[in-house]
Amino acid sequence: MTGRSEPGLDVVLLCGGRGVRAYPDTAEIPKPLLEVGGRPVVEHVMDIYARQGHTRFLLAGGYRYDLLAERYSVSPPGRRVEVFDTGLDADKGDRLRAVAPRCGGERFLASYADGLGDVDLSELIRFHQERGAAATVTTVPLPSQYGTLAAGTDGRVTEFLENPVLTDHWINAGFFVFERAAVEDSSGDLETEVLPALARDGRLYAFRHQGFWQSMDTYKDRQDLQSLLDSGRAPWLGPGGGEAV
Repeated sequence: MTGRSEPGLDVVLLCGGRGVRAYPDTAEIPKPLLEVGGRPVVEHVMDIYARQGHTRFLLAGGYRYDLLAERYSVSPPGRRVEVFDTGLDADKGDRLRAVAPRCGGERFLASYADGLGDVDLSELIRFHQERGAAATVTTVPLPSQYGTLAAGTDGRVTEFLENPVLTDHWINAGFFVFERAAVEDSSGDLETEVLPALARDGRLYAFRHQGFWQSMDTYKDRQDLQSLLDSGRAPWLGPGGGEAV
């Protein structure tokens, strides 16, 4: 990791979804406040940014906004946290557009509130700047939830891999860099309309991250992250890197 990017950029964290895949844990608590290691997962996400010099966080809340607002009515030491009610049923594009005008400067960082990774933010921002991008998304190789196998022409299995990482396919891991104007001028949902429109215009770039990344979508994901903490192997707590290609 190359260290901090100065000055720190504002960070928008998307915290408004209902977290249906994590039900029943999210029946009363928004997913960003589900705990890993005794702390809300969103605070682990904040740590990733704060360690690299980005300490102002704008939380785009929705579902159980009241609990987020109560939790961060006083900002944690060393960081400034503001919570905004962006609507219960707003999509991610709506939430981003609602909060983007509150960001200082013409560029800001953004991510999901439940994805952890050892992303080198300095390299990510440099990659974005050098390409004159309107938006940059961090991508990671697709982790398969299924085992794969290879077989010969006679049907004999020659290889079996449990939950392989499919390096020919890359997925959206969050950890975005946005030019504020690109967000404010957009319309529609983030993943299905905003990002595809920027890609069609040649203004969206992908930063390939080869290090650790895991989202906390389900109860099992939460268990896996807890197991990493319990074993002393939590890569998001230490340095990592990305490959800018």
